[in-house]
Amino acid sequence: MDIKQEWKEKGYVDEAVDGSLDLKAEIRRLCREKNAVILAHYYTVGDIQDVADFVGDSLALARKAAETDARVMVMCGVHFMAETCKLLSPEKTVLCPDLTAGCSLADSCRAEDLRRFKEEHPGYQVVSYVNTTAAVKALTDCVVTSGNAKRVIDSFPADAKIIFGPDRNLGNYINSVTGRDMLLWNGGCHVHEKFSVDEIVKLRRLHPHAVVMAHLECRGPVLDLADVKGSTAAMLDYAQAHPEVGEYIVATEAGILHELQRSCPAARFHPVPPEVSEGGLGCSCNECEYMKKNTLRKVYLTLKYGWPAVEVDPAIAADAVKPIERMLEL
Repeated sequence: MDIKQEWKEKGYVDEAVDGSLDLKAEIRRLCREKNAVILAHYYTVGDIQDVADFVGDSLALARKAAETDARVMVMCGVHFMAETCKLLSPEKTVLCPDLTAGCSLADSCRAEDLRRFKEEHPGYQVVSYVNTTAAVKALTDCVVTSGNAKRVIDSFPADAKIIFGPDRNLGNYINSVTGRDMLLWNGGCHVHEKFSVDEIVKLRRLHPHAVVMAHLECRGPVLDLADVKGSTAAMLDYAQAHPEVGEYIVATEAGILHELQRSCPAARFHPVPPEVSEGGLGCSCNECEYMKKNTLRKVYLTLKYGWPAVEVDPAIAADAVKPIERMLEL
């Protein structure tokens, strides 16, 4: 089999790299050579975040990259995030170090299923979390982020009929703080679904002065225990704005601890472990295996070969960008 065909079947470049190479230096050299920027989501490993031009949440990264004059962007995150980059920068090359880096939340809502659901509920508008595929965005009236979901929903008339998806936990939270009764899609993030209430209680006993921070993708009982509820960016903002706190219990994907510790070196951050399955062993943190598919080796090879590139069907892209534009207008 041709080696490039083998790479395409695997979804990433799988070539041995000289162990003596300084991969971070080589990545930065290739970025200069190819006029490329590296985008790293907060949930990627620390080495990826350290070498990136921008670190942040998915939509914020796509918007920042669109504002640069870079011809190439490497989205170190998951596949739908690379699609979003392509939607906002269709003229640029968008590379994804591993095309098999999917997302359980995005996968929980397939476009064909949403289309059928819309047909079953005429008169409803669809508001989708940004953590969705381009094909789902194309069926959406407006997208939201975890940071602006309440503000966007508040902008709709009080009697508006809304289908909200795919994250039922975020939807339940928004219903609770807005008084809405949105029809919720039954989807969720496999990482945020697993945080343990019992472990938060134990951590609070060990660290009674710590502030508990939880992502809005977490289940209701976890959010009920949180002092700070919001997006990863909201958690960072809070920690930076409150140096007097000094200690936090954090219920979101453990990759955020790298940026939290970098920006607040004097503070202590305790990750909330996942629930332990029957007969299983516990671990100290809760990680997304898809985010961790991004490695320095893959980023280096992606830049070296200019592959794998992410494309979005132009017909889908034309509709998928509209709900993003509507959100930005709001």
